[in-house]
Amino acid sequence: MCVCACVCLISFKSLYFVLQLVIRNRSGEILYRISPWAKYVIREEGKVNYDWMHWEPPLPYLSRHPSPEKPKSLRIYESHVGIASPEGKIASYKNFTYNVLPRIKDLGYNCIQLMAIMEHAYYASFGYQITSFFAASSRYGTPDDLKELIDVAHSMGITVLLDVVHSHASKNSEDGLNKFDGTDSCFFHSGPKGMHRLWDSRLFDYSNWEVLRFLLSNLRSWIEEYSFDGFRFDGVTSMIYHNHGIGESFSGDYHEYFGLHVDEDALVYLMLANHMIKFLQPRCLTIAEEVSGMPALCCPVAEGGGGFDYRMAMAIPDKWIQIIKELKDEDWNMGNIVYTLTNRRHEEKYIAYAESHDQALVGDKTLAFRLMDAEMYTNMSVLSPLTPVIDRGIQLHKMIRLITHALGGEGYLNFMGNEFGHPEWLDFPRKGNNESYHYARRQFHLADEQHLRYRFLNAFDRDMNKLEERFGWLASPPGFVSEKHESNKVIAFERANLIFIFNFHPSKSYVDYRLGVETAGKYKIVLDSDAPEYGGHQRLDHSTEYFTEQYPHNYQPNSLLVYIPSRVAIVLQNLDIPN
Repeated sequence: MCVCACVCLISFKSLYFVLQLVIRNRSGEILYRISPWAKYVIREEGKVNYDWMHWEPPLPYLSRHPSPEKPKSLRIYESHVGIASPEGKIASYKNFTYNVLPRIKDLGYNCIQLMAIMEHAYYASFGYQITSFFAASSRYGTPDDLKELIDVAHSMGITVLLDVVHSHASKNSEDGLNKFDGTDSCFFHSGPKGMHRLWDSRLFDYSNWEVLRFLLSNLRSWIEEYSFDGFRFDGVTSMIYHNHGIGESFSGDYHEYFGLHVDEDALVYLMLANHMIKFLQPRCLTIAEEVSGMPALCCPVAEGGGGFDYRMAMAIPDKWIQIIKELKDEDWNMGNIVYTLTNRRHEEKYIAYAESHDQALVGDKTLAFRLMDAEMYTNMSVLSPLTPVIDRGIQLHKMIRLITHALGGEGYLNFMGNEFGHPEWLDFPRKGNNESYHYARRQFHLADEQHLRYRFLNAFDRDMNKLEERFGWLASPPGFVSEKHESNKVIAFERANLIFIFNFHPSKSYVDYRLGVETAGKYKIVLDSDAPEYGGHQRLDHSTEYFTEQYPHNYQPNSLLVYIPSRVAIVLQNLDIPN
């Protein structure tokens, strides 16, 4: 291809230059494109395509706060700037900085994962159809507004991750990378190999040196220009298999991971990316969204691994959906729950989550909506009677999130609003809903209303995170499960010198229930899902002291007797061990 000119035009609606890249290809056709490295693109009202703007403010934002140290325990608040407001509009970086960050800090999360930051022409794509890889989305504000958001988060000790999409790109050509030089092979594979048939998007050619340079420099730009502290790589499964994992049901057998069906070029790119990120900024961390269980993905690059710090525990939310959707409470399988939460390789770090943005999208349901459904519209006020449906939903919502948090991994993730059981689904404005913003918002005020039961779930989520911050179970070795009783519906395990006890039985409570304990001592309750401030029934006396006996039980040298009410989660602390 031959680049003939770069034309600068002055827009009368802006103080900045509008730029356009003019390309004459081999056939003599003139193409008008946006630079792949454009840092600021905007779409004016009434226009279809984005314009490339020269961004160079006279007083650029200068960060004042250093990045926090890499957290030992990772508690992630998955966030979307545009929906972070109860108003029916696209919210701004400023709104997130001054209205949402303080809420996240108060809830005890020490990391935010920002979605839909890389510019995307189609808002309803949730930020996964990228058009300008180096540009921060202008629909929320300016690049400096994003820099301020990250700087303020750092001042609060909050790590900021970018949800980076290097697995595919938008098909747009006028304001995207597709057919940049008039061919279908610039940046991408040519022909069907360069198309993702489910996502209707273009697939990068990771064997191309210029593509590698482009993607690696993109990562470096987000670190150095905006001070991001790391990345969550989206769609890793799609990257590392030639069939993109479509229609595959991975069993965990190792023959599924090694062979000609693996895209070695993509794996090498991920290794290069992780090596470069850690070389440039050792404090940065990376997370792989990968569903197949590819071995060594979280091993260091020096050992031949992929170099990621964490991977997403994607089987856990699917398991909770299956249980709630298909089984009666009496049929919940305790062993199957424990297996799903603990099924990970030794020393391979997982980010556990009960639900993410995937479950909040239209067509799916959040845990709260699955548990309480239509009654969320009528019976969430404390002024109305507590119905069996709402009571069950509130109690199980807390229990599911705590057992996932405490047993499921070495990090924890929550999608914004789900901590308090945000009602309804998430649906971006599109033709199918008459371009409505009604469901593209987060009604944070619901958790602040004293007469609504959402505040109980919000308080429990906060205190759960604060307890983890105090004891650090996510940074501790995996929990030892001493009890998974099928008929009693009881699960108990020890982690970080705490005993976690769960009674999932819908009606049975147990007096003097014996639990095996490794460490002898005096225990007291430090978290109780049945407490009134969490919407519980206050059946436990928090002044009670529990003393172990030298009475072996469930292969543990000691044991103690506890009262476990139905549908309750209890956390006991050993007072004889300094915290």
